[in-house]
Amino acid sequence: MNFEQKLIEHDFNPFVLFSSDGKILSLNEQAQFIVNPFNSKELFELATTYASVSFGFKTTFIDLEFSQQKFFGLTVGYENEQEIGIKLYQTPSFKLNNKKPTGELTNIYTLVDLCISTNSINSQVHFLKDFDPTIPEVIVDSNSFIKILNKIYSCFMQNDEISTKIYYRIGEHIKFENKKYSLFSIEISAKNKDLNKINELQNLIDVSSIHVDIQHKISINVPMITS
Repeated sequence: MNFEQKLIEHDFNPFVLFSSDGKILSLNEQAQFIVNPFNSKELFELATTYASVSFGFKTTFIDLEFSQQKFFGLTVGYENEQEIGIKLYQTPSFKLNNKKPTGELTNIYTLVDLCISTNSINSQVHFLKDFDPTIPEVIVDSNSFIKILNKIYSCFMQNDEISTKIYYRIGEHIKFENKKYSLFSIEISAKNKDLNKINELQNLIDVSSIHVDIQHKISINVPMITS
């Protein structure tokens, strides 16, 4: 897989390449969560409906819901009669309030490693890590963060493997006091979730200022506030 293919594979937005008869030729990681044998025909129909009249690429901004996820637009492209590709632009499902987070300047990797270590004790679960090493120290409420992250891990402890990814949310930001801040996420994922634990997690989120997105994966979304 070359660099360009890796960028597509790890894109936050779903991408699917179809053959001319609607068969899936390839799809990225994000698309695997929304496409299945029962709805691929619907997505193919979206691609053919919003494709340009002639060869090329066409972007359309439209509110749509596909496989219980919301999107604000799509790009469809084709350069021959054999293949057609579609990319959906996912609407961020989490909302950040207007109150600037408080806490202390913290090394986020240290907190995440601490939680992984804690949850590894007396457990056979294999913890996988994919960390962007360039996230600086940020201001965060460490106590709330640790409680929520530990609860997130508890939602997945029935699995053999749990993945943790730390990455920048490219192109996304929030304003506090007229100053713009970038965002990054700590994303936890595994095959299965404990729904009872999800309810407990939601109760913790409701009384904290930590912003969490619960979907197939669970993400803690953090503003890049360094002072």
